[in-house]
Parts: sequence; structure tokens; C-alpha cells
Amino acid sequence: MFRDVSNISGASTVGNSGAEGPWLTFGDGAAMQLSGAWTVANARRIDGLIRDMRVEPGAVQQLDLGAVSAFDTTGAWLLLKLADRLSITLPDGMTGAQHGVPELVSRVSSARSEPAEQPPGDNPFVAMLIRLGGGTVAAMREVGSMIGFMGAVVEAFVGVVRRPRRLRLTATVHHMEQAGLNALPIVGLISFLVGIVLAFQGAAQLQRFGAEIFVVNLIGVSMLREIGILLTAIVVAGRSGSSYAAQLGSMKVNEEVDALRALGLDTIEVLVLPRVLALFLMMVPLALFANLMGLIGGGLMAWVALDIAPALYVDRLAAAVTLPTLLVGLIKAPFFGALVGLVGCYEGLKTQGSADSLGRQTTIAVVQGIFIVIVVDAAFSIFFNVIGF
Repeated sequence: MFRDVSNISGASTVGNSGAEGPWLTFGDGAAMQLSGAWTVANARRIDGLIRDMRVEPGAVQQLDLGAVSAFDTTGAWLLLKLADRLSITLPDGMTGAQHGVPELVSRVSSARSEPAEQPPGDNPFVAMLIRLGGGTVAAMREVGSMIGFMGAVVEAFVGVVRRPRRLRLTATVHHMEQAGLNALPIVGLISFLVGIVLAFQGAAQLQRFGAEIFVVNLIGVSMLREIGILLTAIVVAGRSGSSYAAQLGSMKVNEEVDALRALGLDTIEVLVLPRVLALFLMMVPLALFANLMGLIGGGLMAWVALDIAPALYVDRLAAAVTLPTLLVGLIKAPFFGALVGLVGCYEGLKTQGSADSLGRQTTIAVVQGIFIVIVVDAAFSIFFNVIGF
């Protein structure tokens, strides 16, 4: 039924010449003529023709579809399989196609799944490289998607600035209370305890050199410049970032987000922007409160462990701390708040519709929020050090 056609000379037909088609006809030159109905009804037969065909790559450079009587998506998929066997690029490598066939072939080509990855075998180093590469690619895609989400939020914010009436003021104030005012106790308590620990550990080390008084400098500079705002951001990421992810994820599971879109409302403007603005505005008061509680805790421990009187502590603190020291921490606060809010909302809206997905996205929101805050804090530290601020 089939014969070797690796060296084409003259016309020959691959297939059953007694049937109505489909046929694969080799004519003069480097063209192959397709005929008959390339549809799902003839899929088994066409696949057999392609599988048993013996043609060297490069011997055929064009596919002539002028005699094809019918064509569907199955035929397009088989045509792509034939083109792969012949090393022909479609739709450029075909001629005589009826109207709409090239577009169908292009769509089927773009929808074809990528070839499965080859197993790495027993080599653990190769397997590790494959996992590392896959993780890197996934991380880069996640970064790109998150940057796009940030762009959508910025676009919504610009629209609200142009039309202030579009701002959901009630929702924004509500989230300011939930994420800011209600977070004061836990932020203050943690900062107070960290101030005590910092003073105690600093005193234990500085006593060796007879420089106990410099523990005030240690507490003031470290708390105002780095530790206060960093602790605040981490607490907010664990508290409010997870809350945002859980709230939006629940709305996604219950199809409330889809309902808002069906009503013609912008979900970024309605759900995301009030939450992000709330954290952006409330992080500075939270950071100031954290700094104050940390200094009080450090002063209390300095009084107990080193016998540094409160009046001396305050005088030494005023001499050690300058306005730039305070501003370095406060400048970072709004950025940290906005990043935590963005990550929480982004992960919440990625929920796929199950309780498992909701829990996973909430966990990811906390982890990514803390990670991004630490990375951005390191970048700010390098920047301020370079400019001498």
C-alpha cells in the first residue's frame, strides 16, 4: 500500500487510490498535494498515512491543499503532524488553502501542548538543575504577574485621583481601623519586648568594655532606623496581609468577585485599592508607636540592668538620635504598607475556588509579604548608606 518516496521523481500517490480520499500525492518538484476530506471521520486513516510515510526531511517543501474537500480542527492537527514529519513550517509552507484554513491551523498550532519533559533519569545533579530551572522560571513569571497587578492598582489610584468621588471612603476608613488602629496593641507589645531584649543583650556585651552608657545609642539608632519599622511590617504582613488574602479568597470562592465584574464594577477599585490605601496611610502611625514602645522597653531594661536613670536615658537618647535617624524608618513605612497590602490582595484574588486553595494562598501571602518587606528593607538600607543619609 505504501512505498519509499524518499527520492521523488514523477507523480505517485500514497494511499488507497480506489478510495475517495484522503490522499497524499507527490508530484513533480518539492510539493505534496493533499486531497479528500481531512476531518475527524478520516482521522485514523490519515494518521496511518502519515505514520507509514517514508520521506526524508527536506524532500517536500510545500503542501498543496487545493484539492482538500473538507477540513476541521482534527484535520488541522493532523496537518501539523504531517508538517512536523516533513520539517515544514505552517501556515507559511502550504498553498491553495481555502479561506479560513490558515487561521484554523494557526489556532490549533498555538493550542497544542508543549512536549512533555524528558525524565532526568537517575542523575541527582541533573534532577536538581531541572527543579532549580523550573523554580526560577516559575518565580520570574510570578514576579511579572505581580508587577502587572501593581500596575493595575496604580492605574486605579490615578483614576481615583482624577475623580475623587470614585474613592470608596467608607471602605478605606473601615480598613484603616481594622489594619491600623486594631493592630496597635500587638505592635506595641512586640516592640516593647524587643526593646527589652535589645537593651539586655546590648548591656551584656558592652559591660565587657565598660561602655554601658552606649547601650542607649544602640537602642535609639537600631529601633528608630531599622527594627521598629521592620517589626511593624512583619506583624502587619502576618495580621493584615493574611486577612486580605483570606477575605478576597473567600469572595472568589463564593463567586462574589465574579458578581462584581458582572455588574460592571472594577474589582481593583472596589476591593483592592481601599485595602492598599489603608495600609499605606496607617503604617507611619504604627511605626511611630512601635518606635515609642521599643524605646520605653529599652529604657526600662537600662534602668533595671544598668542603673541608667530615666532622665539620663532621655538626655543620652536626644544626643544619640538625630532627625535623619527617625526619618529613615518613617520613609520606608508607607512603602512597606503598600507592598503588604498588594501581596495580600494579589494572592487572595488568585484563589481557585476551594478551601485548599484558599489556605495555600493565605500562607503564600504571609510568606511573600515578609520576604518582600525584608528585601525592600535591605535595598533601602543600601540606598541610604550610599547617599549618606
